[in-house]
Amino acid sequence: MYSPFSARPAALFVLLLSLLLSPLVLAKGNQSIESFSTAKRLLLQQVYATPESRRTLYCQASFDENKHVQLNSGFASSKYLNRLARYETEHVVPAENFGRSFKAWREGHPQCVNSKGKAYKGRRCAEKTSAEYRLMQADMYNLYPAIGAVNAARSNFNFAMLSKAKSDFGSCDLRIEKRKVQPPEAARGAIARSYLYMEASYPRYSMSSSQRKLMQAWDKQYPVSAAECQRAQIIERVQNNHNSIMSSRCAQYD
Repeated sequence: MYSPFSARPAALFVLLLSLLLSPLVLAKGNQSIESFSTAKRLLLQQVYATPESRRTLYCQASFDENKHVQLNSGFASSKYLNRLARYETEHVVPAENFGRSFKAWREGHPQCVNSKGKAYKGRRCAEKTSAEYRLMQADMYNLYPAIGAVNAARSNFNFAMLSKAKSDFGSCDLRIEKRKVQPPEAARGAIARSYLYMEASYPRYSMSSSQRKLMQAWDKQYPVSAAECQRAQIIERVQNNHNSIMSSRCAQYD
């Protein structure tokens, strides 16, 4: 009796291989939280649940459970004054960096039409049409608290060393020049490990060679702290996925 499984073993092998190599099968990242709003809520309530853990990524400013940010002495900004002391959630790897790998972001989708019949694309469209995008967007390993004005100024710019630039935020030594950002030293290790995690966890995201070299250098130059490792442990429990980048570096704290 004819059987496609016996008659076409090569075709079956190719089919199985294609399934195994699909992004969702290979992904080691977030597979449980699709809502960015939920991820932000969990980050505040569970990951940053204690006063000593509540510090923004770039400027190390303290905040409370009600999102009230206490700006550090000497912090200054001439831009985004309406977001000056606002608590916001920052994508360390910008959503656009991985979002543009989705066709819905670049070109739109038949489902992405507003109430007036006008088609749209970009982040809103990718979020509406792709579960894979929503999972990447909500991955808490890539989310950190930030002062709103700093988050706005960083935008989706890549990181770099800018030795000749001056701080854009006074005592918070974050420098921006020609669409590049140099973060304060205290943030560089965590930034690097977020980038390395995202690239290791999601096949569709890849850094440029120059950005990867910088992140690898920062990862070595600024080792993990006990607090960073504790943060990763909480996220692993809440989000239910393992972070191989962090676990290999946190063995000293086990």
